[in-house]
Amino acid sequence: MVSLSTWCRYLVHKIEYSFTLGWKVFSCKCSLYYSNRNLDVKQSYKRGQISDRELQDAVWKNVFQGKLTYLHWSKGEAMAPTIGEQGGTLLVRKIPSADPGRVFVGDVIVMKDPDDSDNYLVRRLAATEGYEMLSKDEKDEPFVLEKDQCWVLADNEKLKPKEAKDSRLFGPVPMTGIVGRVIYCLRTAVDHGPVQNSHYSMRKDSPVLEVELDVDDMVKNHKS
Repeated sequence: MVSLSTWCRYLVHKIEYSFTLGWKVFSCKCSLYYSNRNLDVKQSYKRGQISDRELQDAVWKNVFQGKLTYLHWSKGEAMAPTIGEQGGTLLVRKIPSADPGRVFVGDVIVMKDPDDSDNYLVRRLAATEGYEMLSKDEKDEPFVLEKDQCWVLADNEKLKPKEAKDSRLFGPVPMTGIVGRVIYCLRTAVDHGPVQNSHYSMRKDSPVLEVELDVDDMVKNHKS
């Protein structure tokens, strides 16, 4: 049974997520409408174009009706042994707005494929803005990741860069491409467990995992 303290921590995460998502939706709408009027979203909100009621409705709708996670099927050997070479059903925590304060080096993330916006990749976050990147090849010049950039890697060290399809192949990727963090992996009906992320993320995700994890549902949706 989930404890009261866990439920309280979970509720705080839901409110934070709902507010971030609600503000992001309104930001997109207002950016389109006010792009030719030289107004940003915060100015629009202050001037009353976005009402408190609209923002509150969006927040509370997600608090009471939404979930913080979704299931994602991942295949291929790039993330072995974290995810089985035959694939796995993943429980992913949604991240509506990725930045270095929400995702951390060491996290296994779901991101948009740089080469195909309709596809998603599961990789481990290896570096974020401000990190100096050095190559084993002396011909390559070192560089520093710019603001909102990150570097992702596959877990399977046996694969070559082209096979792994990570930042060694396509370079830095924008943080905005990150849509979630993998918190649980089901490889088979009897082989499953939490995913090893950064210490901070695992502590932050623990109430979400405790409340929303449904192994039976993952097994039912698993692609063997």
